[in-house]
Amino acid sequence: MKLFVGVTDARWYRHLAARPEITEVNFWSPGNIVFRVLAPGEPFAFKTHFPDNRIVGGGFFDGFVSLPISDAWRIFGPANGVDSPEELRGQIGRYRKAALVPLDDPEIGCVMLSDVTFFEDLATPPTPTDWSSNIVRGKAYDAADPQAESIVEALLRRDLLTSLQLPSAVPGGVFGPPRLVAGRLGQRPFQALVLDAYKRRCAVTGEKIRPVLQAAHIKPVASGGENRLDNGLLLRSDVHTLFDSGYLGLTRDHKLLVSPRIRSEFSNGEEFYGRAGSPIGLPDRRADRPNREFLEWHADTVFRAS
Repeated sequence: MKLFVGVTDARWYRHLAARPEITEVNFWSPGNIVFRVLAPGEPFAFKTHFPDNRIVGGGFFDGFVSLPISDAWRIFGPANGVDSPEELRGQIGRYRKAALVPLDDPEIGCVMLSDVTFFEDLATPPTPTDWSSNIVRGKAYDAADPQAESIVEALLRRDLLTSLQLPSAVPGGVFGPPRLVAGRLGQRPFQALVLDAYKRRCAVTGEKIRPVLQAAHIKPVASGGENRLDNGLLLRSDVHTLFDSGYLGLTRDHKLLVSPRIRSEFSNGEEFYGRAGSPIGLPDRRADRPNREFLEWHADTVFRAS
């Protein structure tokens, strides 16, 4: 198991530390630098810049995606560490070589973390003694390294992982000691990862207008479903409503089902009848595609077959 210690902006962590109700955050990078250091469920700690140089909190890695600034705000809102989209743009602009111009919507790197907590000043674990002042982004450690052990233990003491959980939607096994497992995705990371997995296109219509695209659960959380990629679909907002209401469904091999009740109840639906029996758009990775068990649950429980 690895630990990553990331350098945090003081305003970012203070904003979030003052809002303990926010436990799913976006640790963004202005230049869309891809983050491939951790596996899902592994710990990520926050360290302030020199001369403060303190470990101030941390969380657990859910995944990485690249998002336009507008989508990062739409999905994470104040969990980006700011109060408004204008403030987010201003903060990102401070770190970019060229200032943002109005209506510019560049992509930023989003390291998504759940179960985030912040330490009181007197409870902070020691910063690794091998940390160099010229490290500007962060550094990875083996969790068993003496430099990292106290940080991981501090995160565990805060009850971030209190019980065994099912593997997260992002493929990943069990890491390290038995207590450390990949947790279930948070709601915000679920939205971002579904958007990314479906390449920002509605699985049914191919729609690419991002503000109307929504991450749908095949089996809702309220019915025992989870925030897992294989329990997700990216759907246009009206398609999402029809799917949740049982007017649309999917076969086990990912072909569209259209209820006859759209026509009988609403005298409409030609857009969907023309697509009936057609395969939907799917993520590239097989592990991210809709799970047959969830599809069967939806077909048996929700879909209005007649």
